[in-house]
Amino acid sequence: MNHDSRADALLSGRVAVVTGGGGGIGAATARVFAGQGAHVVIVDVDAGLAAGTVDEIAAAGGSAVAVVSDVRDADAVDDLARSVLDRYGRADVLVNNVGHWLRHPGNFVDTDPEFWAELYRINLHHVLLVTRAFLPAMVARRAGAIVNVSSVEGLRGYPEDPVYAAFKAAVIQFTRSLAVQVGGHGVRVNAIAPDVTESLQVPYSQWLSAEEQAQWPQWVPVGRMGVPEDQADVILFLASDLSAFVTGHTIPTDGGTGAAGGWFRSTRRPDREWTNRPIAP
Repeated sequence: MNHDSRADALLSGRVAVVTGGGGGIGAATARVFAGQGAHVVIVDVDAGLAAGTVDEIAAAGGSAVAVVSDVRDADAVDDLARSVLDRYGRADVLVNNVGHWLRHPGNFVDTDPEFWAELYRINLHHVLLVTRAFLPAMVARRAGAIVNVSSVEGLRGYPEDPVYAAFKAAVIQFTRSLAVQVGGHGVRVNAIAPDVTESLQVPYSQWLSAEEQAQWPQWVPVGRMGVPEDQADVILFLASDLSAFVTGHTIPTDGGTGAAGGWFRSTRRPDREWTNRPIAP
């Protein structure tokens, strides 16, 4: 992390809350934010991950604290917002980063309402809970930026899990609609839709064979796998005044895959009917 202590750093002195900030895209976002002068609140259910990211930021000269919290729980979210507002008096930036596809579910007809509820809580419900908790203070100050992390699967058909895709699409529509509702109150709401990016849930470096690794230039138009910092830099743009006239939009942070293609019926993977892997399907 390149720490920038100048007064003109993009987030100088701002308070930024990042959910799921202990690892992957969330941790990269926390590091980038701190490097641009923000006081970062790293929220994670995993105390060890959160503490580790705080230590990295502190070692680089940045400001960060960890809050262990399960943002799927309404009471925990209320406690989180109260602690942040009591400590800092405000929250200038909120990044709703938590999300997970949980597991490969098989066909939709083989899933059940309990599984749908799990997907809902971790991919959409927490976005509503955390946003509701922090939004009033932003409206009161007539200033704030909210960035939601959706997925490429909210923009295209996702045959492996239509329910996950539905909730990720809902995040995009919530982003668009809330942005219109609160734009006149000085609050901007945007989102990103990642694809082909290394993360805790999608460890491509472990999943791909040597043959597949060699296919990145054919698979992704930019020619490589995405890394968490690729996502964090776009989140920084949306959180900062560089995007002061941007609201209600979802940026596909996908290396060009959305423009180039999508899922393919597999003929070589007996365990999966569909693939988006670079190897021939």
